[in-house]
Amino acid sequence: MELVIKKILYATDLSKNSAYAFQYAMDYSEKHDAQIVILHVYEKLRWADMTELEDNLQIAGQMKAGLKNKENTAKNIRERLGKFCEKIRKDDPSCTFNVDKIEVCEGYPANTILEKADEFDCDLIVMGTHGKGRIAHAFLGSVAEKVLQRSRRPVFIIPLPEEDTELSYLN
Repeated sequence: MELVIKKILYATDLSKNSAYAFQYAMDYSEKHDAQIVILHVYEKLRWADMTELEDNLQIAGQMKAGLKNKENTAKNIRERLGKFCEKIRKDDPSCTFNVDKIEVCEGYPANTILEKADEFDCDLIVMGTHGKGRIAHAFLGSVAEKVLQRSRRPVFIIPLPEEDTELSYLN
């Protein structure tokens, strides 16, 4: 059976070191002539997170302003990721990876990564993990671990280095 990879979902948390995992997505994109979907999911705000609701009108106003901020935030993240891809191409003109789309959305990260992999019919998921240790995994879990446990697609989990890499979304 031949492994066919035509679309790769690269999930990023936008940390400096997550660019390290993107190198793996680029490599598979080049080797398999596959497109990359770059995905960033920011946490969905839960009512339970709002501990002291003093004035419902004030909260409603903040939420309305928040919706506008979410749109601006998503736009800014898309632009930053686009510049990051351009920088890689400029630094290495032989690089032939193909970014199909940059998706930024709100949700629960593990769930949303799996939903978007289905929606975009991705053949592979690539993501980094910070590896916070056994105790943190036992109590908190991680997005990477949840995706790995629930995915019906191959998932490449790339351990991220502790020190900053040369590639960065923030440059």
